[in-house]
Amino acid sequence: MGNTASGGNTASGGPPASGWAAVDEYLAGTLLAGADDRAPAQALARNAAAGLPPIDVSPLYGKLLALLAQITQARRVLEIGTLGGYSTIWLARALPADGTVVTIEALAAHAEVARANIADAGVTDRVDLRVGAALDVLPTLQGPFDLIFIDADKPNNPHYLRWALALSRPGTLIVADNVVRHGAVLAPDDGDPNVEGIRTFLQLVADEPRLSATAIQTVGAKGWDGFALALVGPEAVTTP
Repeated sequence: MGNTASGGNTASGGPPASGWAAVDEYLAGTLLAGADDRAPAQALARNAAAGLPPIDVSPLYGKLLALLAQITQARRVLEIGTLGGYSTIWLARALPADGTVVTIEALAAHAEVARANIADAGVTDRVDLRVGAALDVLPTLQGPFDLIFIDADKPNNPHYLRWALALSRPGTLIVADNVVRHGAVLAPDDGDPNVEGIRTFLQLVADEPRLSATAIQTVGAKGWDGFALALVGPEAVTTP
């Protein structure tokens, strides 16, 4: 996703939107430098060469997902939306040797690229890649998962949340990407099914007594967006 602002200062008086990517590059170059970053970078290059849409998470966000997996001491991770496996690699590398990322990709062509990236990153033994529509695959899975990352088609986010709850346990962390959409989340009546899906998702999170949640706005190489974090509480989980 590209920047939507063409220039000028941010509301806080910080750098113009054109500088967000430069700041991301500086932070990633400082904090993520070294051999450990080669596999994700190679995955991005293969994704681009294969013509996949450039909608992967940023390197800094990838590392955030890895840190969240480590903080939660995750052993089983569910990822809804593989694309080329970039975020999958970050998650898999953060798991212990006996950990598993179950990742779902709707398109076989994308899954083929993801398999190659996952193999090159040396984490094939920690990734279970399922190909098919997520709403067809999710009922076949056995929970619970320790961390669930939702990053697929936004109109179905409300359904993904219900399945995430069904496949969770008390203490499971649910992460949902792209919940700000360049501020479009403020426009409930524009007819965009992506916005409607996100708004419904956020309201369901707010209304769900099992969840304690927040959301963070972000700016950077991917423009203006954000993600939501929801922690599953102790109440019983039910099947959707």
